Amino acid sequence: MSKAIKLTKDPIWELLRKVTIPASVGSLFQTFYNLVDTWFAGRISAEAIGAIAKSFPIYFVIIAVGVGIGAATNSCIGNLLGAKKINKASLFIAQSVIFSLVTSIVVTLFGLNASDFLLSVMGSDAAGIALTREYLDIIFYGTFIVMIQISLNGALNAQGDTKSYRNVLIFSFFLNIFLNPLFIWGYGIVPAYGIGGLAIATVIAQSIGTIYLAYKINSCKLRKYLSIKCFIPKFILLKELFAQAMPIMISMLFIGVGIFNILYFIGQFGDLATAGYGAALRVEQVFLLPVIGLNTAVLSIGGQNFGAKNYNRIRELYTKALFFGSSFMAVAGVVLFFGAEFFVSQFTDNVEAIYHGAIYLKVAALIAPIYPVFFITTAVFQALKKPIYSLYLSVLRLTAFPFLSLWYVINIRGGDYVDIFYTIMATNWFMGIAVIIFIGYFLNNVFKQKKSHFSY
Repeated sequence: MSKAIKLTKDPIWELLRKVTIPASVGSLFQTFYNLVDTWFAGRISAEAIGAIAKSFPIYFVIIAVGVGIGAATNSCIGNLLGAKKINKASLFIAQSVIFSLVTSIVVTLFGLNASDFLLSVMGSDAAGIALTREYLDIIFYGTFIVMIQISLNGALNAQGDTKSYRNVLIFSFFLNIFLNPLFIWGYGIVPAYGIGGLAIATVIAQSIGTIYLAYKINSCKLRKYLSIKCFIPKFILLKELFAQAMPIMISMLFIGVGIFNILYFIGQFGDLATAGYGAALRVEQVFLLPVIGLNTAVLSIGGQNFGAKNYNRIRELYTKALFFGSSFMAVAGVVLFFGAEFFVSQFTDNVEAIYHGAIYLKVAALIAPIYPVFFITTAVFQALKKPIYSLYLSVLRLTAFPFLSLWYVINIRGGDYVDIFYTIMATNWFMGIAVIIFIGYFLNNVFKQKKSHFSY
């Protein structure tokens, strides 16, 4: 039997390895999953790739709300485990599921009613909107499955278990390879659903994954205190989850707004520019996987150590995670830069789409080393139960600053397609350096307040 992970005692480098690697492998297969979807969309048509790309900022609402639920669950349970309040930690698992179901209703209604307007703003014509809705509507009907799955995963992450969700994502990837062609082109009694088949395959895979995570929750140590009574809504706990989740949801939504913002400007250069950018985003996600894993690790490790008042370990965690993340992304940037055309060409054979996608990847390679600052700092904000700072960071980095900059560069200065990405690069490096300067003052202030609070 493998040695149990002790998030408040084991060496930081060892914990980063044990928690980050399974999370990164899981994210790798999640990205492979998305790459497979993009590849199959490309087999349908270049317009289908564009439809998937334009669906992402809207689909991202589900991701944003889910991340908020997962992070809030992880943070609340992790803090309670660090403080040795096991009973209450178990209660939060059930309340998080209730919270997930309620929020999923709101998200589903939003997606089904707002998609036409948002797609039209991004420049889609009637045919493009209809094509994208074939995919999006099915995804939104399955929102409640995603929310419950992420909630359960947050509870497992708080205990240092990132392997269970890894297993779900690996299984889903292989299942997707089988289900996508089955539902896209049909076979036997299964009709051909076209681009909607991608969404049907996704909902089926997510359903199976949710059942597996429920089984893992039923097998973990917190199960001892988990009963049917725990699922009776408790307003105080739901309010705490809401308070933790809402700033994270909104900050994540601003990522979607940021992508929407970029697609708005890219859309001025045609659908093939959008298709190339959409394919390039899939490639970039592969190289961001270890950083995404670090985000999960820092939140899980930091949450328990904050509950246990191990403040020096949190400083050490931030420094080492940032060093590893930025070093990795610097190397990844070199690979991205020189392999840009090759990577994009794996998703489409359209020369113009490849050209536009490669332009983005080459500039993204120059941004890569600063990306970990945002992921890791956001995880620290959440672990310290200060998610409002994640919101501030997202508003500045993803919407206000880049929108004003892009509006000036493209509409006032008459900038070209490539100028969109050089502007994004400049805003990211400026914000990243500002965050590094800020985080030292932030940690000093939070830890000083906590020590003062417990001194009397």
